[in-house]
Amino acid sequence: MPVHLNSVPYPWPYDGQFTPANTALVIIDMQTDFCGVGGYVDKMGYDLSQTRAPIEPLKQLLAEARRTGLHVIHTREGHRPDLSDCPPAKRLRGAPGLRIGDAGPMGRLLLQGEPGHAIIPELAPVDGELVLDKPGKGAFYGTDLQARLAERGITHLVFTGVTNEVCVQTTMREANDRGYDCVLIEDATESYFPEFKAATLAMVRAQGAIVGWTATSTDLIAALPG
Repeated sequence: MPVHLNSVPYPWPYDGQFTPANTALVIIDMQTDFCGVGGYVDKMGYDLSQTRAPIEPLKQLLAEARRTGLHVIHTREGHRPDLSDCPPAKRLRGAPGLRIGDAGPMGRLLLQGEPGHAIIPELAPVDGELVLDKPGKGAFYGTDLQARLAERGITHLVFTGVTNEVCVQTTMREANDRGYDCVLIEDATESYFPEFKAATLAMVRAQGAIVGWTATSTDLIAALPG
């Protein structure tokens, strides 16, 4: 029997072929430097409550994903310690604040292996869950994500994490171009700027779900097997 989420602008997915076996919960960049106590965002005095807002909904989604057998994918944005995979045009942004590779409160900023690069303890991966290190904003760029999805038979992607106007939306657009059915979970994603989140949600579901759909964590949990 077809299964759909109560979503906007209309029920997701269009084909109704949403099952735990063919669907992945994608958790984008819930890393210490972005949303952890003591990380870069916290120590620089930014509003940490914004990027920590998705944690509780994500904890519930993770528990349900693990219970029902939904695939789980965690991503981490970061670069090699020698910065060989970080284009100068990317590294040189950020002035007058910290730039990629500079010493931060939890080690060098956005470098693999540093404490700030790690996924926050509240959402720590467990054995069997894919942890994907990505050098760019989108999770398909410079990674083997598409091959990993194909080998698992994944055709539907549920997007969560931070920030929704940058890494989340970029990855969702990449996935859309590759033919995946995508939904963004409204209360499990966030931006530093509330107006950016609102704009992202509107852009994603505009023109009849041109990039994808949006729904709430409650909607997703209700659609999973009991």
